[in-house]
Amino acid sequence: MGYIPNTPQEQQAMLERLGLQSLEDLLEPVPEEVRLRRPLNLPPALAEPDLKRLMTGMAARNKSLDRVISFLGAGTYEHAIPSVVPHLQRRSEFVTSYTPYQPEVSQGMLQAIYEFQTMVCQLTGLDIANASLYDGATALVEAVFMALGPGGQGEVVVSAGVDPQYRRVLRTYARARGFRVREIATENGVTSLAALEAAVGPETVAVAIQQPNFFGCIEDVKAIEPLVHRQSRTVFISVTSEPASFGLLASPAEYKADIAVGELMSFGNPMSFGGPALGFLAARERFLRLMPGRLVGQTVEEGGARQTGYVLTLQAREQHIRRERATSNICTNQSLLAVGATIYMAALGKEGLRELAALCLHKAHYAQRQISALPGFDAAFSNPFFDEFVIRLPISASRLQEHLLQYDIIGGYDLGRDYPDLADHMLFCVTEMRTRDDIDRLVAALKEVAA
Repeated sequence: MGYIPNTPQEQQAMLERLGLQSLEDLLEPVPEEVRLRRPLNLPPALAEPDLKRLMTGMAARNKSLDRVISFLGAGTYEHAIPSVVPHLQRRSEFVTSYTPYQPEVSQGMLQAIYEFQTMVCQLTGLDIANASLYDGATALVEAVFMALGPGGQGEVVVSAGVDPQYRRVLRTYARARGFRVREIATENGVTSLAALEAAVGPETVAVAIQQPNFFGCIEDVKAIEPLVHRQSRTVFISVTSEPASFGLLASPAEYKADIAVGELMSFGNPMSFGGPALGFLAARERFLRLMPGRLVGQTVEEGGARQTGYVLTLQAREQHIRRERATSNICTNQSLLAVGATIYMAALGKEGLRELAALCLHKAHYAQRQISALPGFDAAFSNPFFDEFVIRLPISASRLQEHLLQYDIIGGYDLGRDYPDLADHMLFCVTEMRTRDDIDRLVAALKEVAA
Protein backbone atom coordinates (compact mmCIF):
# COMPACT_ATOMS: atom_id res chain seq x y z
CA MET A 1 0.00 0.00 0.00
CA GLY A 2 1.36 3.42 -0.90
CA TYR A 3 2.13 6.24 1.54
CA ILE A 4 -0.85 8.52 2.30
CA PRO A 5 0.06 12.23 2.71
CA ASN A 6 -1.30 13.64 5.96
CA THR A 7 -0.12 17.23 6.42
CA PRO A 8 -1.10 20.14 4.12
CA GLN A 9 2.54 20.40 3.05
CA GLU A 10 2.67 16.73 2.09
CA GLN A 11 -0.63 17.04 0.19
CA GLN A 12 0.66 20.06 -1.73
CA ALA A 13 3.91 18.24 -2.61
CA MET A 14 1.84 15.31 -3.92
CA LEU A 15 -0.29 17.62 -6.07
CA GLU A 16 2.79 19.31 -7.52
CA ARG A 17 4.25 15.93 -8.47
CA LEU A 18 0.99 15.23 -10.31
CA GLY A 19 1.06 18.62 -12.03
CA LEU A 20 -2.07 19.81 -10.18
CA GLN A 21 -2.79 22.98 -8.21
CA SER A 22 -5.48 21.85 -5.75
CA LEU A 23 -7.49 18.90 -4.47
CA GLU A 24 -10.39 20.13 -6.62
CA ASP A 25 -8.19 19.55 -9.68
CA LEU A 26 -7.54 16.01 -8.44
CA LEU A 27 -11.29 15.38 -8.05
CA GLU A 28 -12.21 16.90 -11.42
CA PRO A 29 -13.09 13.51 -13.03
CA VAL A 30 -15.76 12.88 -10.33
CA PRO A 31 -19.16 13.97 -11.74
CA GLU A 32 -20.66 16.97 -9.98
CA GLU A 33 -24.00 15.21 -9.39
CA VAL A 34 -22.42 12.58 -7.13
CA ARG A 35 -20.28 14.94 -5.05
CA LEU A 36 -21.20 15.72 -1.45
CA ARG A 37 -21.23 19.50 -1.05
CA ARG A 38 -21.80 19.57 2.70
CA PRO A 39 -20.00 18.29 5.81
CA LEU A 40 -20.55 14.67 6.77
CA ASN A 41 -23.54 14.20 9.09
CA LEU A 42 -21.54 12.96 12.08
CA PRO A 43 -22.04 13.66 15.79
CA PRO A 44 -19.39 15.53 17.77
CA ALA A 45 -16.28 13.58 18.71
CA LEU A 46 -16.66 11.30 21.73
CA ALA A 47 -14.30 10.04 24.36
CA GLU A 48 -13.21 6.45 23.72
CA PRO A 49 -15.41 4.86 26.48
CA ASP A 50 -18.44 6.80 25.22
CA LEU A 51 -17.74 5.77 21.65
CA LYS A 52 -17.50 2.10 22.68
CA ARG A 53 -20.85 2.34 24.45
CA LEU A 54 -22.43 3.95 21.39
CA MET A 55 -21.06 1.35 18.97
CA THR A 56 -21.98 -1.54 21.29
CA GLY A 57 -25.54 -0.24 21.48
CA MET A 58 -25.75 0.06 17.70
CA ALA A 59 -24.39 -3.47 17.23
CA ALA A 60 -26.93 -4.84 19.72
CA ARG A 61 -29.72 -3.76 17.39
CA ASN A 62 -28.65 -6.46 14.92
CA LYS A 63 -30.38 -9.85 15.03
CA SER A 64 -27.37 -12.15 15.39
CA LEU A 65 -27.51 -15.93 15.31
CA ASP A 66 -26.50 -15.96 18.97
CA ARG A 67 -29.94 -14.57 19.80
CA VAL A 68 -32.27 -15.90 17.08
CA ILE A 69 -32.73 -19.06 15.04
CA SER A 70 -32.54 -18.77 11.28
CA PHE A 71 -34.15 -20.62 8.37
CA LEU A 72 -32.48 -18.37 5.82
CA GLY A 73 -30.15 -19.83 3.19
CA ALA A 74 -30.28 -18.60 -0.41
CA GLY A 75 -26.53 -18.85 -0.95
CA THR A 76 -25.22 -18.31 2.59
CA TYR A 77 -25.55 -21.22 5.02
CA GLU A 78 -25.17 -21.78 8.73
CA HIS A 79 -23.15 -24.91 9.48
CA ALA A 80 -21.49 -25.99 12.72
CA ILE A 81 -17.85 -24.93 12.92
CA PRO A 82 -15.58 -27.29 14.90
CA SER A 83 -13.52 -25.41 17.49
CA VAL A 84 -10.31 -26.57 15.83
CA VAL A 85 -11.08 -24.32 12.84
CA PRO A 86 -10.89 -20.87 14.51
CA HIS A 87 -8.06 -22.02 16.79
CA LEU A 88 -5.84 -22.79 13.79
CA GLN A 89 -7.24 -20.29 11.28
CA ARG A 90 -6.59 -17.37 13.64
CA ARG A 91 -2.95 -18.16 14.22
CA SER A 92 -0.86 -15.11 13.45
CA GLU A 93 1.03 -16.97 10.71
CA PHE A 94 -2.22 -17.11 8.71
CA VAL A 95 -3.97 -13.93 9.83
CA THR A 96 -1.02 -11.64 9.03
CA SER A 97 0.21 -13.52 5.96
CA TYR A 98 0.75 -11.53 2.77
CA THR A 99 0.67 -12.85 -0.79
CA PRO A 100 3.19 -15.73 -0.78
CA TYR A 101 5.43 -14.47 -3.59
CA GLN A 102 8.57 -15.53 -1.70
CA PRO A 103 8.26 -19.31 -1.27
CA GLU A 104 11.27 -19.56 1.02
CA VAL A 105 9.39 -17.68 3.76
CA SER A 106 5.81 -18.72 2.87
CA GLN A 107 5.82 -22.52 2.95
CA GLY A 108 3.05 -22.73 5.57
CA MET A 109 0.55 -20.62 3.65
CA LEU A 110 1.54 -22.18 0.33
CA GLN A 111 0.98 -25.67 1.69
CA ALA A 112 -2.40 -24.66 3.13
CA ILE A 113 -3.47 -23.30 -0.26
CA TYR A 114 -2.17 -26.46 -1.97
CA GLU A 115 -4.25 -28.61 0.39
CA PHE A 116 -7.29 -26.41 -0.32
CA GLN A 117 -6.85 -26.96 -4.06
CA THR A 118 -6.50 -30.70 -3.50
CA MET A 119 -9.68 -30.90 -1.44
CA VAL A 120 -11.66 -28.90 -4.01
CA CYS A 121 -10.53 -31.41 -6.63
CA GLN A 122 -11.67 -34.25 -4.36
CA LEU A 123 -15.07 -32.60 -3.84
CA THR A 124 -15.69 -31.94 -7.52
CA GLY A 125 -13.84 -34.91 -9.01
CA LEU A 126 -12.13 -32.59 -11.49
CA ASP A 127 -8.42 -32.40 -12.34
CA ILE A 128 -7.31 -28.94 -11.24
CA ALA A 129 -8.44 -26.17 -8.89
CA ASN A 130 -7.15 -22.69 -8.18
CA ALA A 131 -6.59 -20.98 -4.84
CA SER A 132 -10.02 -19.39 -4.45
CA LEU A 133 -11.86 -16.38 -5.81
CA TYR A 134 -13.89 -13.57 -4.26
CA ASP A 135 -17.21 -15.43 -4.26
CA GLY A 136 -19.42 -17.79 -6.23
CA ALA A 137 -20.66 -15.02 -8.54
CA THR A 138 -17.20 -13.97 -9.75
CA ALA A 139 -16.20 -17.64 -9.94
CA LEU A 140 -19.03 -18.17 -12.43
CA VAL A 141 -17.87 -15.17 -14.46
CA GLU A 142 -14.30 -16.48 -14.53
CA ALA A 143 -15.56 -19.89 -15.70
CA VAL A 144 -17.47 -18.19 -18.52
CA PHE A 145 -14.30 -16.31 -19.52
CA MET A 146 -12.48 -19.65 -19.69
CA ALA A 147 -15.20 -21.01 -21.96
CA LEU A 148 -15.19 -17.91 -24.18
CA GLY A 149 -11.43 -18.16 -24.68
CA PRO A 150 -9.24 -15.46 -26.24
CA GLY A 151 -11.93 -14.32 -28.70
CA GLY A 152 -14.37 -13.49 -25.93
CA GLN A 153 -17.46 -13.76 -28.17
CA GLY A 154 -20.47 -16.04 -28.18
CA GLU A 155 -23.59 -16.81 -26.19
CA VAL A 156 -23.83 -18.16 -22.64
CA VAL A 157 -26.98 -20.03 -21.62
CA VAL A 158 -27.88 -19.76 -17.94
CA SER A 159 -30.75 -21.43 -16.12
CA ALA A 160 -33.13 -19.22 -14.15
CA GLY A 161 -32.42 -21.70 -11.36
CA VAL A 162 -28.95 -20.20 -10.92
CA ASP A 163 -28.61 -17.78 -7.99
CA PRO A 164 -30.06 -14.40 -9.12
CA GLN A 165 -27.02 -12.53 -7.76
CA TYR A 166 -24.71 -14.71 -9.83
CA ARG A 167 -26.77 -14.00 -12.93
CA ARG A 168 -26.76 -10.25 -12.29
CA VAL A 169 -22.97 -10.20 -11.96
CA LEU A 170 -22.65 -12.23 -15.16
CA ARG A 171 -24.89 -9.82 -17.09
CA THR A 172 -22.82 -6.88 -15.82
CA TYR A 173 -19.63 -8.42 -17.19
CA ALA A 174 -21.41 -9.37 -20.43
CA ARG A 175 -22.29 -5.74 -21.15
CA ALA A 176 -18.65 -4.74 -20.75
CA ARG A 177 -17.12 -7.72 -22.57
CA GLY A 178 -19.57 -8.00 -25.42
CA PHE A 179 -20.82 -11.57 -25.07
CA ARG A 180 -24.50 -12.50 -24.85
CA VAL A 181 -26.38 -14.10 -21.95
CA ARG A 182 -29.57 -16.07 -22.56
CA GLU A 183 -31.62 -17.15 -19.54
CA ILE A 184 -33.89 -20.18 -19.78
CA ALA A 185 -36.97 -20.87 -17.70
CA THR A 186 -37.60 -23.46 -15.02
CA GLU A 187 -40.55 -25.83 -14.72
CA ASN A 188 -41.65 -27.27 -11.38
CA GLY A 189 -38.54 -25.81 -9.78
CA VAL A 190 -35.94 -27.24 -12.18
CA THR A 191 -34.45 -26.25 -15.53
CA SER A 192 -36.79 -26.86 -18.45
CA LEU A 193 -35.14 -29.50 -20.64
CA ALA A 194 -37.21 -28.41 -23.63
CA ALA A 195 -36.11 -24.79 -23.22
CA LEU A 196 -32.50 -25.88 -22.79
CA GLU A 197 -32.57 -28.02 -25.92
CA ALA A 198 -34.04 -25.13 -27.91
CA ALA A 199 -31.50 -22.64 -26.54
CA VAL A 200 -28.26 -24.55 -27.13
CA GLY A 201 -26.97 -23.93 -30.64
CA PRO A 202 -23.79 -23.32 -32.66
CA GLU A 203 -23.20 -19.95 -30.94
CA THR A 204 -23.46 -21.41 -27.43
CA VAL A 205 -20.06 -21.42 -25.74
CA ALA A 206 -21.22 -22.37 -22.23
CA VAL A 207 -24.22 -23.56 -20.24
CA ALA A 208 -24.42 -22.87 -16.50
CA ILE A 209 -26.65 -25.01 -14.27
CA GLN A 210 -26.80 -24.84 -10.46
CA GLN A 211 -26.92 -28.08 -8.46
CA PRO A 212 -28.88 -28.01 -6.18
CA ASN A 213 -30.44 -24.95 -7.76
CA PHE A 214 -31.51 -21.71 -6.08
CA PHE A 215 -34.89 -23.22 -5.16
CA GLY A 216 -33.12 -26.12 -3.44
CA CYS A 217 -34.34 -28.54 -6.10
CA ILE A 218 -32.06 -31.24 -7.50
CA GLU A 219 -31.50 -30.86 -11.23
CA ASP A 220 -31.52 -33.87 -13.57
CA VAL A 221 -27.92 -33.18 -14.57
CA LYS A 222 -27.49 -36.51 -16.34
CA ALA A 223 -30.30 -35.53 -18.72
CA ILE A 224 -28.89 -32.01 -19.06
CA GLU A 225 -25.33 -33.05 -19.96
CA PRO A 226 -26.02 -34.59 -23.41
CA LEU A 227 -28.09 -31.52 -24.36
CA VAL A 228 -25.13 -29.30 -23.47
CA HIS A 229 -22.45 -31.39 -25.17
CA ARG A 230 -24.51 -31.86 -28.32
CA GLN A 231 -22.43 -28.91 -29.50
CA SER A 232 -18.84 -30.12 -29.19
CA ARG A 233 -17.38 -26.74 -28.17
CA THR A 234 -20.00 -25.96 -25.52
CA VAL A 235 -18.65 -25.99 -21.97
CA PHE A 236 -20.83 -27.39 -19.17
CA ILE A 237 -20.42 -25.23 -16.04
CA SER A 238 -21.74 -26.64 -12.77
CA VAL A 239 -22.57 -24.11 -10.02
CA THR A 240 -22.88 -25.02 -6.33
CA SER A 241 -23.69 -22.56 -3.56
CA GLU A 242 -24.43 -25.19 -0.86
CA PRO A 243 -21.25 -27.33 -0.65
CA ALA A 244 -22.76 -29.66 1.96
CA SER A 245 -24.61 -31.24 -0.98
CA PHE A 246 -21.31 -32.76 -2.17
CA GLY A 247 -21.69 -35.26 0.68
CA LEU A 248 -24.64 -37.01 -1.01
CA LEU A 249 -25.05 -35.84 -4.61
CA ALA A 250 -22.96 -36.90 -7.59
CA SER A 251 -19.83 -34.82 -8.13
CA PRO A 252 -19.60 -32.52 -11.18
CA ALA A 253 -17.09 -34.89 -12.76
CA GLU A 254 -19.56 -37.78 -12.45
CA TYR A 255 -22.13 -35.97 -14.59
CA LYS A 256 -19.41 -34.79 -17.02
CA ALA A 257 -19.29 -31.10 -16.13
CA ASP A 258 -16.24 -29.36 -17.60
CA ILE A 259 -15.89 -26.63 -14.95
CA ALA A 260 -17.27 -26.49 -11.40
CA VAL A 261 -17.64 -23.22 -9.52
CA GLY A 262 -19.42 -21.99 -6.46
CA GLU A 263 -19.24 -20.94 -2.85
CA LEU A 264 -17.34 -22.52 0.08
CA MET A 265 -17.77 -19.82 2.74
CA SER A 266 -20.06 -22.01 4.85
CA PHE A 267 -17.26 -24.55 5.31
CA GLY A 268 -15.51 -23.38 8.45
CA ASN A 269 -16.41 -19.69 8.18
CA PRO A 270 -19.30 -17.87 9.92
CA MET A 271 -22.13 -16.27 7.95
CA SER A 272 -20.97 -12.80 9.10
CA PHE A 273 -24.18 -11.09 7.90
CA GLY A 274 -23.42 -12.28 4.33
CA GLY A 275 -19.68 -12.02 3.79
CA PRO A 276 -16.83 -12.14 3.04
CA ALA A 277 -17.34 -15.07 0.71
CA LEU A 278 -15.06 -17.79 -0.67
CA GLY A 279 -15.35 -18.69 -4.34
CA PHE A 280 -13.95 -21.92 -5.74
CA LEU A 281 -13.18 -23.01 -9.29
CA ALA A 282 -12.15 -26.46 -10.55
CA ALA A 283 -11.82 -27.67 -14.13
CA ARG A 284 -10.61 -30.39 -16.42
CA GLU A 285 -6.93 -30.38 -17.26
CA ARG A 286 -7.40 -28.91 -20.74
CA PHE A 287 -8.35 -25.59 -19.10
CA LEU A 288 -5.13 -25.38 -17.07
CA ARG A 289 -3.60 -22.40 -18.85
CA LEU A 290 -6.89 -20.51 -18.95
CA MET A 291 -7.51 -20.62 -15.20
CA PRO A 292 -7.64 -17.31 -13.30
CA GLY A 293 -6.09 -16.45 -10.00
CA ARG A 294 -3.12 -18.26 -8.57
CA LEU A 295 -2.26 -21.93 -8.46
CA VAL A 296 0.11 -23.47 -5.94
CA GLY A 297 2.27 -26.34 -7.14
CA GLN A 298 4.30 -28.95 -5.28
CA THR A 299 7.93 -29.50 -6.20
CA VAL A 300 11.06 -31.26 -4.89
CA GLU A 301 14.48 -29.68 -4.46
CA GLU A 302 17.18 -31.04 -6.74
CA GLY A 303 19.84 -32.18 -4.27
CA GLY A 304 20.37 -33.18 -0.68
CA ALA A 305 17.36 -34.49 1.21
CA ARG A 306 15.04 -33.76 -1.72
CA GLN A 307 12.57 -31.97 0.52
CA THR A 308 9.09 -31.12 -0.73
CA GLY A 309 8.45 -27.45 -1.45
CA TYR A 310 5.44 -25.37 -2.51
CA VAL A 311 5.52 -22.53 -5.03
CA LEU A 312 3.15 -20.27 -6.96
CA THR A 313 2.92 -21.40 -10.56
CA LEU A 314 1.15 -20.39 -13.79
CA GLN A 315 0.59 -16.85 -12.52
CA ALA A 316 -1.00 -15.40 -15.64
CA ARG A 317 -2.47 -12.47 -13.72
CA GLU A 318 -2.18 -8.79 -14.40
CA GLN A 319 0.41 -8.44 -11.62
CA HIS A 320 2.77 -10.53 -13.73
CA ILE A 321 1.95 -9.81 -17.37
CA ARG A 322 0.24 -7.06 -19.36
CA ARG A 323 -3.32 -6.41 -18.22
CA GLU A 324 -4.89 -7.16 -21.60
CA ARG A 325 -3.18 -10.57 -21.73
CA ALA A 326 -4.03 -11.63 -18.19
CA THR A 327 -6.40 -14.54 -17.63
CA SER A 328 -8.06 -12.46 -14.92
CA ASN A 329 -7.94 -8.93 -13.59
CA ILE A 330 -8.92 -10.00 -10.09
CA CYS A 331 -5.61 -9.72 -8.24
CA THR A 332 -6.32 -11.24 -4.87
CA ASN A 333 -8.16 -14.14 -3.31
CA GLN A 334 -9.67 -15.29 -0.04
CA SER A 335 -6.77 -17.31 1.37
CA LEU A 336 -7.68 -16.87 5.05
CA LEU A 337 -11.19 -18.16 4.40
CA ALA A 338 -9.70 -20.93 2.26
CA VAL A 339 -7.55 -21.93 5.23
CA GLY A 340 -10.70 -22.14 7.36
CA ALA A 341 -12.44 -24.28 4.74
CA THR A 342 -9.39 -26.55 4.48
CA ILE A 343 -9.25 -27.13 8.24
CA TYR A 344 -13.01 -27.72 8.29
CA MET A 345 -12.89 -30.33 5.52
CA ALA A 346 -9.91 -32.07 7.14
CA ALA A 347 -11.76 -32.16 10.47
CA LEU A 348 -14.92 -33.66 8.94
CA GLY A 349 -13.33 -36.09 6.52
CA LYS A 350 -15.31 -38.05 3.94
CA GLU A 351 -17.62 -39.77 6.41
CA GLY A 352 -18.24 -36.54 8.30
CA LEU A 353 -19.25 -34.79 5.08
CA ARG A 354 -21.70 -37.58 4.27
CA GLU A 355 -23.16 -37.37 7.77
CA LEU A 356 -23.47 -33.58 7.47
CA ALA A 357 -25.32 -33.89 4.16
CA ALA A 358 -27.63 -36.60 5.52
CA LEU A 359 -28.54 -34.48 8.56
CA CYS A 360 -29.35 -31.49 6.35
CA LEU A 361 -31.44 -33.62 3.99
CA HIS A 362 -33.51 -35.37 6.65
CA LYS A 363 -34.12 -32.28 8.79
CA ALA A 364 -35.16 -30.22 5.77
CA HIS A 365 -37.62 -32.89 4.66
CA TYR A 366 -39.10 -33.10 8.15
CA ALA A 367 -39.57 -29.33 8.17
CA GLN A 368 -41.12 -29.30 4.70
CA ARG A 369 -43.63 -32.01 5.66
CA GLN A 370 -44.64 -30.19 8.83
CA ILE A 371 -45.02 -26.80 7.16
CA SER A 372 -46.85 -28.00 4.06
CA ALA A 373 -49.38 -29.79 6.29
CA LEU A 374 -50.55 -26.41 7.65
CA PRO A 375 -53.64 -24.84 6.00
CA GLY A 376 -52.58 -22.26 3.41
CA PHE A 377 -48.92 -23.35 3.35
CA ASP A 378 -48.26 -25.46 0.26
CA ALA A 379 -45.10 -26.96 -1.22
CA ALA A 380 -44.51 -25.05 -4.44
CA PHE A 381 -42.65 -27.84 -6.26
CA SER A 382 -42.79 -31.63 -6.28
CA ASN A 383 -39.21 -32.26 -7.46
CA PRO A 384 -36.62 -33.69 -5.01
CA PHE A 385 -34.71 -31.15 -2.92
CA PHE A 386 -31.69 -31.08 -0.64
CA ASP A 387 -31.83 -28.70 2.36
CA GLU A 388 -33.88 -25.84 0.88
CA PHE A 389 -37.49 -25.84 -0.26
CA VAL A 390 -40.12 -23.36 -1.48
CA ILE A 391 -43.44 -22.81 0.31
CA ARG A 392 -46.43 -20.91 -1.07
CA LEU A 393 -47.66 -18.58 1.69
CA PRO A 394 -51.17 -17.46 2.64
CA ILE A 395 -49.88 -13.92 3.33
CA SER A 396 -47.05 -11.79 1.96
CA ALA A 397 -43.50 -12.84 2.77
CA SER A 398 -42.77 -9.49 4.42
CA ARG A 399 -45.75 -9.80 6.78
CA LEU A 400 -44.78 -13.35 7.64
CA GLN A 401 -41.23 -12.27 8.38
CA GLU A 402 -42.48 -9.55 10.75
CA HIS A 403 -44.60 -12.15 12.53
CA LEU A 404 -41.70 -14.60 12.92
CA LEU A 405 -39.35 -11.94 14.27
CA GLN A 406 -41.67 -11.55 17.25
CA TYR A 407 -40.58 -15.08 18.19
CA ASP A 408 -36.88 -14.44 17.44
CA ILE A 409 -37.10 -16.48 14.26
CA ILE A 410 -35.59 -15.38 10.94
CA GLY A 411 -37.75 -16.93 8.24
CA GLY A 412 -36.79 -17.86 4.71
CA TYR A 413 -35.93 -15.82 1.63
CA ASP A 414 -38.64 -13.78 -0.11
CA LEU A 415 -38.54 -15.15 -3.65
CA GLY A 416 -40.73 -12.34 -4.96
CA ARG A 417 -37.65 -10.09 -4.80
CA ASP A 418 -36.12 -11.95 -7.76
CA TYR A 419 -38.96 -13.97 -9.30
CA PRO A 420 -42.16 -11.90 -9.83
CA ASP A 421 -44.12 -15.06 -10.58
CA LEU A 422 -43.17 -16.37 -7.11
CA ALA A 423 -44.52 -13.46 -5.09
CA ASP A 424 -45.77 -14.70 -1.68
CA HIS A 425 -43.36 -17.65 -1.86
CA MET A 426 -40.61 -18.23 0.67
CA LEU A 427 -37.40 -20.27 0.35
CA PHE A 428 -36.72 -22.04 3.66
CA CYS A 429 -33.35 -23.59 4.55
CA VAL A 430 -32.75 -26.23 7.24
CA THR A 431 -29.19 -27.32 8.00
CA GLU A 432 -27.80 -29.61 10.69
CA MET A 433 -27.81 -26.60 13.05
CA ARG A 434 -31.59 -26.68 13.42
CA THR A 435 -32.96 -29.00 16.08
CA ARG A 436 -36.37 -30.65 16.05
CA ASP A 437 -37.43 -28.14 18.72
CA ASP A 438 -36.32 -25.27 16.44
CA ILE A 439 -38.40 -26.64 13.58
CA ASP A 440 -41.42 -27.28 15.78
CA ARG A 441 -41.10 -23.72 17.12
CA LEU A 442 -41.21 -22.40 13.54
CA VAL A 443 -44.22 -24.56 12.72
CA ALA A 444 -46.04 -23.33 15.84
CA ALA A 445 -45.46 -19.72 14.80
CA LEU A 446 -46.68 -20.46 11.27
CA LYS A 447 -49.75 -22.21 12.66
CA GLU A 448 -50.87 -18.91 14.18
CA VAL A 449 -50.86 -17.40 10.68
CA ALA A 450 -52.73 -20.39 9.26
CA ALA A 451 -55.39 -19.98 11.96
